[in-house]
Amino acid sequence: MWARRQLGLAALMTAGTVILSAGGPAAAAVDVRPVAGATQVASVKAGTPVKAGAAVMAGAVTAPDKPLKLGSKGSAVKWLQQRLKDLRYLPGRVDGRYGGSTLAAVWAFQKVNGIKPSSTVGKRTWAALESPKSPKILVPGGKPTRAEVNLAKQVMVLYVDGQVKLITHISSGSGVPYCETAVWQGKSQRFCGSATTPTGDFKTTWRASGWHRSYLGQLYNPIFFNGGIAFHGALSVPLYPASHGCVRLPMNVAGVLPGLLGKGVPVHVRGRFQR
Repeated sequence: MWARRQLGLAALMTAGTVILSAGGPAAAAVDVRPVAGATQVASVKAGTPVKAGAAVMAGAVTAPDKPLKLGSKGSAVKWLQQRLKDLRYLPGRVDGRYGGSTLAAVWAFQKVNGIKPSSTVGKRTWAALESPKSPKILVPGGKPTRAEVNLAKQVMVLYVDGQVKLITHISSGSGVPYCETAVWQGKSQRFCGSATTPTGDFKTTWRASGWHRSYLGQLYNPIFFNGGIAFHGALSVPLYPASHGCVRLPMNVAGVLPGLLGKGVPVHVRGRFQR
C-alpha cells in the first residue's frame, strides 16, 4: 500500500514539475495501417521488438491533431499513449488520462524528435508521431544489449538484442558542486561532490529493490553502473539536470527497468547538456 501511494505521489510530483520547469530515438519498425478515426489506435502487439535505427513509414498512421495539455482526457490522449507505447516510450497506463507518466514520455519523444519539450501536444508533436525520428545511436559498434545515456538531450535508450526496448526522459547530474550534512551510519557527516554524471563506458553492477536510502537521499529501484552512480526512480525528474550525479528516471520507468536491464550490461554515457 505504501509503495502504491509513493508511485501515485511520483506521478503527481512529476506533473508538478511541468509548472516549475516548462520552458526550461524513436526507433520503430511499426508496419501499421491508416487509422480510420481519432478514436482508433494503430499499434503492433505490445512487446514486439523494434530494430535499432529503423524508421516508421511516413503516413502509416494518422494522428488526432487535437491540442492536448496536462490533465486532458479522452480518446485523443489514449491514441497518444498507445502510439508512444508502440514507439517504446513508456507513458504509463493507456487510460486516456494525461498525467505525469505520459508527460515524461511526451518529453522524451519531443527531445528525440528535435521539438522543445513541453506539456503541450500540438501540431509539431502530432506530425512527429506520424513520422517519428529514430534516437541517435551513440555507440554504433556497441554490444547488442546496452544502455546509452545522452546527456545533451537528457534521454536514455535501452537496446536489447540489437533492438530498441525503451526510450526515456532522464535528469542527470546538475554539475553544481555541493556540500550536504546528513546522518549516515549513525552519525552526522558532511558530504561534498561535483554533482556530475561522468561520461565514459561502464557496466551495471549491484542493485536494490524498492526504496534504497543513500547518504544523499532516497533512490527507487537503483541499478548502479559507475561506483555510487545509478539509474533510479525519483519523485522529481525535471527538464534540466538536477541530481547529485545519478541518472534520475520517471517512477513508472524505474518500476520496469530492473526486469529489462541485467547485471554486467554496458552503459555508455555521452554528451554534455547546454543550459
